Amino acid sequence: MEMTLDAQRQPGSKRIPNLEIGEAGETRVELWCRGGKGQFSVAGNTVVFVAGAMDNRSCSDAQVAMDDQLLADLGAATNWQRRGDSVTFVGPKSLRFRLNTN
Repeated sequence: MEMTLDAQRQPGSKRIPNLEIGEAGETRVELWCRGGKGQFSVAGNTVVFVAGAMDNRSCSDAQVAMDDQLLADLGAATNWQRRGDSVTFVGPKSLRFRLNTN
């Protein structure tokens, strides 16, 4: 399953963060600047995300801060819900992703 964060591009970045989640929960994460791996565990409507090592790329301090915040928000999510082509990770900050249906 591939999904893209429902957000605008950020200054200095041409990317919009996306997740590619495999059948066993293994995840490829592409953020505003960096990318890496992670792992999702899902049981019913509960979810746990653990970020792995992120690639070292030439990122500004502002981009690193945005990437770190997004990883923290994903890690703080405790539930998820799907409505149509939209998946929302619910926690202190809810993050909505759009399923890539192409």
